[in-house]
Amino acid sequence: MLDKEVRMEWLVNRVAQEFKTGDVVNLGIGIPTKVANALPEGIKLILQSENGYMGVGPAPETGKEDPDTVNAGGQYATILPGGCCFDSATSFAIIRGGHVDATVLGALQVDEEGNLANWMIPGKMVPGMGGAMDLVVGARRVIVAMEHTAKNGGVKVLKKCTLPLTAAKQVNLIITDMGVMEVTPNGLVLTEMAPGVTFEGVQACTEAQLLTEA
Repeated sequence: MLDKEVRMEWLVNRVAQEFKTGDVVNLGIGIPTKVANALPEGIKLILQSENGYMGVGPAPETGKEDPDTVNAGGQYATILPGGCCFDSATSFAIIRGGHVDATVLGALQVDEEGNLANWMIPGKMVPGMGGAMDLVVGARRVIVAMEHTAKNGGVKVLKKCTLPLTAAKQVNLIITDMGVMEVTPNGLVLTEMAPGVTFEGVQACTEAQLLTEA
């Protein structure tokens, strides 16, 4: 299997292939934010950030950061020509109003029914779920982008989530550093594997039974 850095690069680039010019896309905290720097040439998205920006661009060059322009994760961001900023109420009106074509976010767990748990680990202090609950219900398409297994080696793609849910049956596509899985009425269909990965290798790291066709 390829080393972690190469697999993560593949993951980010693979997520970036899911969009077309003109799509309004929200990129969540962590791995999803890297997609802004990996879009294929010629693809022009309208990136929305839940903290109140429309028209977010790639990360700024070192030394050109604007402390007043950050994404939802608090990382320095840029705003493209024609972009704008607004208050939180307007931001969530856009999200809840169904104006976001796709949201990309991480997960602690996701299961074969498209259930998502990404905000709380029992026994640990957390600030809350942020805008994830609104995004996964308001966006037309929900893409989970994450490492296939937890840092301790634990399974994250399950038959049934065990952590508190962010939303039920809202995930459409799961892209990890091992492959691409589509959520269907029959279960998870492994449609693509990362370079150097086999079906058996993905299945060994997955609790849910993977399918090869819907």
